[in-house]
Amino acid sequence: MNEQLLYHIAITSIPNIGDITAKKLIAYCGSSEQVFREKKGVLEKIPGIGGINARKIIQHKTEALAIAEEELIFIKKNNITPLFYLNDNYPKRLLHCEDGPILLYSKGNAEFNNPKVISIVGTRKATEYGKSFCDKIVKELKPHHPLIISGLAYGIDICSHKAALKNNLPTVGVLAHGLDKLYPSQHTGVAKQMIENGGLLTDYKSRTNPDRENFPKRNRIVAGLSDLTIVIESSKKGGSLITAYIANDYNRDVFALPGRLNDSQSEGCNNLIKINKAALIQSVKDIEYIMGWEAEKKVIQNQTQLFVELSSEEKTIVAILSKQEKIGIDELSLQAKIPMSKTTAMLLEMEFNGVVKMLPGKLYKLV
Repeated sequence: MNEQLLYHIAITSIPNIGDITAKKLIAYCGSSEQVFREKKGVLEKIPGIGGINARKIIQHKTEALAIAEEELIFIKKNNITPLFYLNDNYPKRLLHCEDGPILLYSKGNAEFNNPKVISIVGTRKATEYGKSFCDKIVKELKPHHPLIISGLAYGIDICSHKAALKNNLPTVGVLAHGLDKLYPSQHTGVAKQMIENGGLLTDYKSRTNPDRENFPKRNRIVAGLSDLTIVIESSKKGGSLITAYIANDYNRDVFALPGRLNDSQSEGCNNLIKINKAALIQSVKDIEYIMGWEAEKKVIQNQTQLFVELSSEEKTIVAILSKQEKIGIDELSLQAKIPMSKTTAMLLEMEFNGVVKMLPGKLYKLV
């Protein structure tokens, strides 16, 4: 495992080889290790790689592996869990994001594949209006047992983490630097509590400073990890708006808290709603309506009646659907261990019988 991880880390250490290019290299070569073993002539023939990138891989091979060796020592010493995009422990929602990181570093006990994951972002200069709503919405979300994601920054970010901890909900801070430090340092105490119920996550190696350009890049992880993003207060420009637009690009739902027209900290949210990039949110009921959630589901009682008429394979599908709000047909077929063609036919029959409902994007949920 350590040898494989060594090459996973090394490929992220080659200059100008981003996540999309790295995935392409791994797909064509078969593994991270093989990328470093291929000859320059083979690498440059891979579509989208070319001579420049192939030369960088060859030239920086030794340096990248040395960096990876040091990172392995840091990971082991600090009880950090690496999440490689082809491994089972990688956050599944990020697999649907083309630019999702090929490697993440996690500290804590977070379940990133929680059935419900919600990102909460907003201005660093939060008003009492924003902070009060943040506390309120997290408390209202408690019956759904979601994982709360944010960026551990000042303002709305830290408010959402504290609210989650207060309501005994797991919460994860996505960092714009390595796990050898914490920025801002004033949030160290909260971060320690989060590691006990949630954790910290980053795609940056140790010794990476919280440079300004890292934060917009970090925001793609915040958006990609979750089913929906809530924006609570934002000025006309800001990092939370970047997160909202990325979430839109990922086809994830976005909600925004409206504010008075003359409030500068509500200008960004009001505009998101105005241009139909976010749904207006006043309470958890707005999320439940748009996402198809219910605070108290009666799935078990419904299943008791359904099982009388369902086949064993149909019962398996119902059992899987009962554990999550919606699921794609590919994943459903995989979890049920039923061929895709048969799963499709069964879902069609079950839809006719009012057992399941098909949603946009070939997603299914229990009725």
